[in-house]
Amino acid sequence: MDGKITPRIILASTSPRRKELLSYLRLPFEVVPSHADESTPESWTPQQIVETLAARKAEVVVRTAAPSEEAGLVIGSDTIVVLEDSVLGKPVDHADAVRMLTALQGRTHRVYTGVACIHTGTGKMLVRHRQTEVTMKPLSQKQIVAYVNTGEPSDKAGSYGIQGMGATLVESIQGCYFNVVGLPLSLLSDMLSDFGVNVLRP
Repeated sequence: MDGKITPRIILASTSPRRKELLSYLRLPFEVVPSHADESTPESWTPQQIVETLAARKAEVVVRTAAPSEEAGLVIGSDTIVVLEDSVLGKPVDHADAVRMLTALQGRTHRVYTGVACIHTGTGKMLVRHRQTEVTMKPLSQKQIVAYVNTGEPSDKAGSYGIQGMGATLVESIQGCYFNVVGLPLSLLSDMLSDFGVNVLRP
């Protein structure tokens, strides 16, 4: 920021986890929910999915922002879990969560998170993504059902939350932990610096 006024920062998300993670950067921000269409063609790569949806979420908020309000930065993000060539989204019900976790147990999968930053004044947009590999412990069916019964998997891609009870399911990760939670902070801080917002300022 280096003496300049920090632009208004808007998080285009309803995720309490992303809100908590963004607060770690100690920048003032506000939350504006983005109800963007999240449908994508089956032929898209994981990178295309997360980058397009992150941008789509941010663009919806940019379009709905009042023109009279000060210019700022809108941040959009999207996370998916990929097992081999299958994209695992949020479970539709209890049985779906059990199915996903049964498929994941004892195996390594990839978590992709896309991040988009759009300046509402200039229209400048940056879109990038991160990938993390997660290896699950071998689990019994009773353990999987017990975890699903906690209710934690209901709103999470891949049916687990690494920052909660889901941490007990994970054997190891390779890459950014915060990427798995839903907002890769090291990537975001680099992107913000391109807009003149420096998290680690003198």
